[in-house]
Amino acid sequence: MISKSVDKKLFLLDAYALIYRAYFAFAKNPRINSKGQNTSAAFGFTNVLIDIIKTEKPTHLAVVFDPPGGSVHRIADFEAYKAHREDMRLRGG
Repeated sequence: MISKSVDKKLFLLDAYALIYRAYFAFAKNPRINSKGQNTSAAFGFTNVLIDIIKTEKPTHLAVVFDPPGGSVHRIADFEAYKAHREDMRLRGG
């Protein structure tokens, strides 16, 4: 049996980091749907995901979310974790 070598490419995406980045990328020109809802985060996240699939052609891809309760372990280990990050809830996100 002849084995064909296939290069595998795995992408792990930090969902909340991408959502946060996308939300603020459109802060000056938010994407608003017909119901008046800000869809900037979903729009930006989806665009990044599609771009990665098209340009990088991963064989495997996983989107990783923080567990319920957020980053409590990282904050406990490193108090300054995300200390200077603006809260999206303060902007109506």
